[in-house]
Amino acid sequence: MDDPWQWLALAGLGAFHGLNPAMGWLFAVALGLQEGRRAAVIRALPPIALGHALSVLVVVAGFAVLQLVVTTAPLRLVTPALLIGFGLYRLVRGYRHRLRVGMRAGFAGLTLWSFLMASAHGAGLMILPLLLGMLAPAQLMALSLCGPGAEMTGPVAALGSAAAGLAVVLVHMAAMLAMIAVIGLAVFETVGLGILRRGWVNFDLLWAGALIGTGVGFLLLG
Repeated sequence: MDDPWQWLALAGLGAFHGLNPAMGWLFAVALGLQEGRRAAVIRALPPIALGHALSVLVVVAGFAVLQLVVTTAPLRLVTPALLIGFGLYRLVRGYRHRLRVGMRAGFAGLTLWSFLMASAHGAGLMILPLLLGMLAPAQLMALSLCGPGAEMTGPVAALGSAAAGLAVVLVHMAAMLAMIAVIGLAVFETVGLGILRRGWVNFDLLWAGALIGTGVGFLLLG
């Protein structure tokens, strides 16, 4: 992933995920207001970020396993189809079935909640276009590590994909954590959940549009 713009896009995507209240900052603020302490907001951030990262990691790991049996070419067609299909599904179905967890949830409960929310929103799918863009250099690096005479076999390609995927997950999680921390603490310290009564952005609709737009853009430009 030699292009610095790809790293910036990846960090931007993580920030966009963190901006969505359904990804966790709203829950963190609610916990902080319930306990009346800033520490409660801060304590909720790591498990929320971890659950989101695990959801993305599941998609990335599945993608790496696919490298054992298929080449990159068909994945460049499957990826936008998945994004557009899931975006349309969310656009039609909406987010009526909310995932709930008790307000006294511990680290494990918050991690599980965040994992399920990120998975339900297809967060990992939006990573795939960027992951595809960094496969070639990562796989070449994996090939060089295998020594002279090595060939680009399925396991070598999977190794490169796994390395690229790990970098993607870490950068994405860091950007997402930074965003939910900034927004969560700012809302807690200033307006609290009263912001919901004064104005709201339909992030569900925005998210579905982002999925579809990413898929269409990758199909046209990939």
